[in-house]
Amino acid sequence: MLTTLLITVIILVVCVALLAVKILIKKDGRFPDLHVGGNRALVARGITCARTQDRERLKHKSLAERLKEIEV
Repeated sequence: MLTTLLITVIILVVCVALLAVKILIKKDGRFPDLHVGGNRALVARGITCARTQDRERLKHKSLAERLKEIEV
């Protein structure tokens, strides 16, 4: 039981270390931006995430218009 747990923990530590090699070795290493806004090809096509689209849509409405949407 204890040996199985120890082997599992060692495997997990090795896996995490291998996943973080690029981040740890590079001077300004960081995790890749997986957000839609961080993808240049999607931004060039004008594609944004749902949260950004909703925020832009609500930005142009007045408080009265937003309240009418809630009532309906």
